[in-house]
Amino acid sequence: MTSLLVNPSLLGTVTVVRAFGSHNLEGIFIVGAFVFGVSGGLAAARARLDIFGVLVLSATVGMAGGVLRDVLLGMRPSGLFDWRVLLSVFVAGILAFLFRIRFSTWTASIDTFDAIGLSLFCVIGTGVALEYNAGPIPAVVLGAITAVGGGVVRDILLRKVPEVLRQDLYAIPAILGSSVIAIGYELHQDQLWWYLLGAGICFVIRIFGMVFNVSLPRAEIPKEKNEA
Repeated sequence: MTSLLVNPSLLGTVTVVRAFGSHNLEGIFIVGAFVFGVSGGLAAARARLDIFGVLVLSATVGMAGGVLRDVLLGMRPSGLFDWRVLLSVFVAGILAFLFRIRFSTWTASIDTFDAIGLSLFCVIGTGVALEYNAGPIPAVVLGAITAVGGGVVRDILLRKVPEVLRQDLYAIPAILGSSVIAIGYELHQDQLWWYLLGAGICFVIRIFGMVFNVSLPRAEIPKEKNEA
């Protein structure tokens, strides 16, 4: 039987979490924050921001989704108080700044890093929500918010319409990946491979949408023809 720990980080509540699951969730979160941090840093570099702007955007994109999730769960944002997460997004920003020219030759670099971050964060967000006693449906919603939150903040800071609202398959892969974790949790399948399955499904669908330019139906309004 999996050992149990009492985790007091949920404000006002004593929550019982599974030690094995928590350990894996922390590792996935740190990797996801780094990958999303690289994505944000590269986007900032392409927008010709200075090194401070690159680091700010890297940190914001790397942690925004997790912070929003934790706030909605009523808990202290864990990423802001974990030196490993802060270090990962800082290193990601530095690497994005130093290797911006090399990455710029790879046209899909931002989208690829973003797809990896999306995949990791959808499963980590769902897993954390489930650990804090959220139901399956709220957990899927919080997982999707964790995944798309960083990209939304990135686009807003760069004065763009958030990608999740306008092109490719973005939120749908996150929802599907989150759903895998929620189903697995209900089946008492909290092993690492189940999280990898959810992340893999999200990543494949996201890349499929990017490569084949698959999007949800848009609210197109035809322009009125000029009268002669």
